[in-house]
Amino acid sequence: MKILFLGDVMGRAGRAAVAETLPGLRTEWKLDFVIVNGENATAGAGLSPEHADALFGAGADCVTLGDHAFDAKAMLGHVDAEPRILRPLNFAKAAPGRGARLFEIAGGRRVLVAQVLGQVFMKRPFDDPFSAIEPVLKTHPRGGQADAVIVEMHCEATSEKMAMGHWCDGRASAVIGTHTHIPTADTQILPGGTAFHGDAGMCGDYNSVIGMAKDEPMRRFVTGMGKGRFEPAMGDVTLSGTYIETDDRTGAATRIEMVRLGGRLPQAGP
Repeated sequence: MKILFLGDVMGRAGRAAVAETLPGLRTEWKLDFVIVNGENATAGAGLSPEHADALFGAGADCVTLGDHAFDAKAMLGHVDAEPRILRPLNFAKAAPGRGARLFEIAGGRRVLVAQVLGQVFMKRPFDDPFSAIEPVLKTHPRGGQADAVIVEMHCEATSEKMAMGHWCDGRASAVIGTHTHIPTADTQILPGGTAFHGDAGMCGDYNSVIGMAKDEPMRRFVTGMGKGRFEPAMGDVTLSGTYIETDDRTGAATRIEMVRLGGRLPQAGP
């Protein structure tokens, strides 16, 4: 199975890049399944129903959220009506929506997608992500009920992402980190056949401060005072993500590559 994961889509420029690029990639790379993290797609914080529809229209099969899951208040009502949108399993016990779903694709194959939030350095406490993902992995065995299992770890700390990779090794097809907006050069296949990428990066303008126009973040770092709002940068966009291939029989990963297309970063892809 050929799977593409696109990192955090940042604002209008990121949405436009996905809309312009993803349809061609689905055809050229013969993709079976596409996951897009959309939690920053609306003005840099949150995801509106309209912008979620645009990501699906571009070719996403699943859109994930994160700690900004409900910054766009309309998502509170929309996430229950749109089963292709996932919020973190451990966001809050009373949160609407779901944190994992088994998707059925062409040929009767099934892809499980699950998302969890980390705890280290996050702005508010979340439940333990390891205990949150455990029952999902047990009830959806790789190569059994699920032909591929993709776990997204949305958090700050590299160590916590790596620990989740090893925790899921042999049970997930891939563990992919998101949230920091900076792509990491640590793609690997772990001993149990689980592909790992510390952070898929962002789909946004890297001539920025993690996707935001530079002036306001720099002012706050230098002076300690804010003058205006953070606004997503609108320059050339780099499409960043992770490409994975899995064995249809076992669900184990057979290939993982970082993806960087367009924009300011050196190009990389399958």
